[in-house]
Amino acid sequence: MAETRSLVALLPRPVRTLPADLAAVFAFVVLTNVAALAPVLRETSLRVPLGLAFVLFVPGYAFIAALFPEAGDDPTADPEVDGDSDGDLADGANRGPLSAGSFLDDRSGIDGIERVALSFGLSIAITPLIGLVLNFTPWGIRLVPIMLAISAFTVSAAAIAAVRRWELPTDERFRVPYRTWYTAGRAELFEPDTRADAALNVVLVLSLLLAVGSVGYAVTAPPDGEQFSAVYLLTEDDDGELTADNYPTEFTQGEPKEIVLGVDNHEHRTVDYTVVLVEQRVSVEDNETTVEEQRELDRFETRLSHNESWHHQHELEPTMTGENVRLVWLLYPGGDVPEEPSADTTEYSAHLWANVSEE
Repeated sequence: MAETRSLVALLPRPVRTLPADLAAVFAFVVLTNVAALAPVLRETSLRVPLGLAFVLFVPGYAFIAALFPEAGDDPTADPEVDGDSDGDLADGANRGPLSAGSFLDDRSGIDGIERVALSFGLSIAITPLIGLVLNFTPWGIRLVPIMLAISAFTVSAAAIAAVRRWELPTDERFRVPYRTWYTAGRAELFEPDTRADAALNVVLVLSLLLAVGSVGYAVTAPPDGEQFSAVYLLTEDDDGELTADNYPTEFTQGEPKEIVLGVDNHEHRTVDYTVVLVEQRVSVEDNETTVEEQRELDRFETRLSHNESWHHQHELEPTMTGENVRLVWLLYPGGDVPEEPSADTTEYSAHLWANVSEE
């Protein structure tokens, strides 16, 4: 115990005197960023509950703490101690009429329940506003900018809250009554007044355990849903945006054109993909397409996590000449490519018809 106190004494004074709830805010911000951005932890379910609290509660709590550093009125205070109405009138007669400023000073604090409710409400308002601002910046609404922006707001608000509390007298600062809650909860659970209260306590504990277990199972083992992959083609417009339009269809032999290959992973697992690009000379009779000649032009490989997409810009240069040369991108999840790749050996493909003239 003595060693622990000596180590605490080595910390800077602002850290040692930091209120426990604000210290928890700083720690929660760090923990959430690690869970959401660290290479190993970001693939676990830990980031889900942390992320929800980080977005829906913590920013609002820090903001409320900065606005109201004072302790709220104690609802259990004895009116005899605080003074009855006659006493208040007498004091008012001695002090003179109350001013609006003194009335606001007396009402500046809020209690714990109000803080919790306002924390949720303000967080729901603050987070979309931060996203709206990011939408008009070069960074856009992506994971890293959102995490950094919300973290910066929360840390700044918590720092302001700490400074404002330090400026108040000790007995006027807001404190989370952890010990009072613990004592009251322990007495309610383990020292019930009647058997009915004891039975209700048991039901309450079982209900909480069931709720926590249900939420935990839903987070750690969500339903997989439909599993599939996708391959598609895109092009760049004049503004540099990707669009599924204006594909190159007229080629001159020896003059390549650029196209963007897209692959999506919705397999609920990490998958290695291989894409085989082939050109085919085909004939169509009675609505049946027959491949008369096929050549492989290129291969592409990538590794994608669940719900991840890959866009790969490459040059498309057919070698066959003539009309209606078919260019086919064959997607093979798992990377197992047969000796003769074709549309019959995979369920995922994209194709483009082209007219290729000689030089």
